[in-house]
Amino acid sequence: MEVVADRVEMHKNIGEQGNNWNSLLLTSINTITLSAAILAAIAATSSVPNGASLEVLKFCSSFMYVAVTGMLIIMNKIQPSQLAEEQRNAARLLKQLHGQIQTKIAISSPTLNDVNEAIEEVLAIDRAYPLPLLGVMLEKFPSKVQASVWWPERRSNSVKGKDNNNGWNEGLEDEMKEIARVLEKKDKADYLRLDERFLLLNKVLALLGPLLTCFGAIGSAFLGSFDHNSWAVVTGVSCGVVASIVNSIEHGGQVGMVVEMYRSNAGFFGMVEESIEMNLKEEDFEKREDGEMFEMKLALQLGRSVQELRDLAASSTKSDTEIKEFGSKLF
Repeated sequence: MEVVADRVEMHKNIGEQGNNWNSLLLTSINTITLSAAILAAIAATSSVPNGASLEVLKFCSSFMYVAVTGMLIIMNKIQPSQLAEEQRNAARLLKQLHGQIQTKIAISSPTLNDVNEAIEEVLAIDRAYPLPLLGVMLEKFPSKVQASVWWPERRSNSVKGKDNNNGWNEGLEDEMKEIARVLEKKDKADYLRLDERFLLLNKVLALLGPLLTCFGAIGSAFLGSFDHNSWAVVTGVSCGVVASIVNSIEHGGQVGMVVEMYRSNAGFFGMVEESIEMNLKEEDFEKREDGEMFEMKLALQLGRSVQELRDLAASSTKSDTEIKEFGSKLF
């Protein structure tokens, strides 16, 4: 429990730092980019062609563009807003685990199996949301969108139920199968689709920003040249302005955070679906979670009452072709 509490604090600190990096780097990058564009505009209106002042302005503008290109490449690689969202998710999950451990200590005598299960959950969260930034950092631009997985392999419940069926019956099993189908076909699929679109947007913006500042540096370098002055002025000034807009959309709009949020939401539905399948696959009712408690817990996780959960399962059973209603009312 002490280790989990320490993990919560570490993830919380890195999450706050990620927010700071996002705001400070975005402000610095946009300031430098716009300053380089202004210097390029001043150089273009210089009355002394090829003079010392023009050369200084050209050099400063080009140097600022080159510097901001390097900063942008690093920022786009780390994605501070996405990093902050990862750490927030990890801190929230570890807080849940901390509360579960406290409850278990309060109502029972923990065994070695309980300790091992808690260790497995901590290590699973560590793998899903690593603390180090180098080496094991999550891939920010994966080739394929996948839901987050922050839980260990599920095991059967060895606690004996209150009756032979442990609160389970054929109707409840059918209900759980329908809920799992709704979550898989509707909720999880929808979030993965949205995640894929925002990931594509993030890739385009992450590539476009450094390209624009790079072109701005080239345009600034050719200012004052009689053969290339016209396009150099347009490139040196306009690329800086457009790059600032692109960076503001990507990092000010925290597109990376949205990508991670959708990925985490899809993972949540995957976890719920897996817990349903694990119970249904267990033939020994006594090794399943208590049926009534499991139904109630599932309803709360999806932001529904027990009756609403049953109505959802009944309505999805009738519509075999297309599922119209989402399983979750929370997000």
